[in-house]
Amino acid sequence: MKSAVLFSGGKDSTLAVFFSIFQGWETSLVCVQSQEDSYMFHHPNTEWCKEQAEVMNLPISYVKTRNKTELADLKAHLKKLKIDCIITGAVASEYQKQRIDLLAHELGIRSFSPIWRKNEKVLEEMMRYFEIYMVAVAAEGIDAKFLSKRFDADMLEKLKKLKIHPFLEGGEGETFVSDAPFFSHRLKIGGWDFLLGNTSSTAKIAGLSKIPKC
Repeated sequence: MKSAVLFSGGKDSTLAVFFSIFQGWETSLVCVQSQEDSYMFHHPNTEWCKEQAEVMNLPISYVKTRNKTELADLKAHLKKLKIDCIITGAVASEYQKQRIDLLAHELGIRSFSPIWRKNEKVLEEMMRYFEIYMVAVAAEGIDAKFLSKRFDADMLEKLKKLKIHPFLEGGEGETFVSDAPFFSHRLKIGGWDFLLGNTSSTAKIAGLSKIPKC
């Protein structure tokens, strides 16, 4: 089985990559570089997905999309890859899942969303093994003080108190994974550039270095 994972560098799509690898499938990554106001795709720090792909030893391709044609743009790109299935990190967004499922149907391939409707126990397990950072916030109560912080059990408790979806599935926030058990090296973040706004804020990664694992 030849799979393509829609990969953004965040926790959910990284777990989707793990699912594909665990199945023993020939896995590649597709990073969608969308416009900032896209409802479909994550955009902060996608320029660093290449480094993540390198430490996963997986091929990656990029597709730039515009909001009005983003699914058509993605469809054209996937068609060139000659894949058997597409995998996403969708958790609760019917808007995202239905569109990707339809796209897969039109291409005559299968669609998988391995963490669809999963509860936070999956997230808690992920946090035990992944090194995850918050890189964007866009919800009432979750402000810039969360940026660049580890997405861990303490943060999860804070999100619960704020009644924020634990997977940040409503667009309340975005994450970046710097280490996972299937990374050959840990990615050390060298610094942050903060872009603060009235309704949303972003932490842009200023640099990455590869740290060998013991």
